[in-house]
Amino acid sequence: MSEHETGTSVQAQAVSPAWSKVERARHPQRPYPMDFTERIFTDFSEIHGDRAYGDDEAVACGMARLDGDEVLVIGNRKGGTTKERVRRNFGMPHPEGYRKALRCMKLAEKFGRPVVSIIDLPGAYPGLGAEERGQAEAIARNLREMARLRVPTISVITGEGGSGGALALAVSDRVLILENALYFVITPESCAAIMWRDAAHKQLAAEAMRISASEVAALGCVDEIVPEPMGGIHEDREAGTGLLGTILKKHLAELKGIPVDELVAARQQKFRNIARFYTEDQV
Repeated sequence: MSEHETGTSVQAQAVSPAWSKVERARHPQRPYPMDFTERIFTDFSEIHGDRAYGDDEAVACGMARLDGDEVLVIGNRKGGTTKERVRRNFGMPHPEGYRKALRCMKLAEKFGRPVVSIIDLPGAYPGLGAEERGQAEAIARNLREMARLRVPTISVITGEGGSGGALALAVSDRVLILENALYFVITPESCAAIMWRDAAHKQLAAEAMRISASEVAALGCVDEIVPEPMGGIHEDREAGTGLLGTILKKHLAELKGIPVDELVAARQQKFRNIARFYTEDQV
């Protein structure tokens, strides 16, 4: 019998299939973006600071090599210990993190280097200080400028891809998502708190939101689902990251063969078409 029929507490229910996907995406042993960077790329040289306020430690940017290709890699940092997580703000960027990423993307554009962003964050940091320093403006500027970048761009959602905080690093020619990753406009807990006035309804929210890899792919929000080893990528990091690396090389080779004007036009058209729906009586 469903929760709608019983009205019982969510905690008393068995874990739903939708919520099991959330748990897998948040698995504590799941590789973080910088884990992928270390395994897939070589010669990573980090770039610090936004040249306006500070150096957000939740975001890492640096030039690296993907086989023979020099690229810019952007990834958010979450930290492995409690102390590191507090220092990295649990992977949630401040505006200076987005401004640092944009500064580095502009450097990559200047030198003709493709941009690869690896994303696992529940959203941008919503604190008072971040809002005072222009969080919304920083995200909006990234959205606009990423749509205009005159180099190939690839984004990978590896865990959680949350709201504008993730989208500000994901306006790319190719958006990939790992099989057990999520892409959402709001966390299930926050959605439940708004819709049902009770965050305990998170499982119901996760089901209604359609945030799993296969569901967002069906909506046209991502371009390819990257398979994971049985049980999740945390069960076999080497195999999982190796496959992702191969797929990244494939997409990068394809994008490099497209004239830059066509590349930018196709990127902008793709994002204009996302979430455009028609009813049967509309032509």
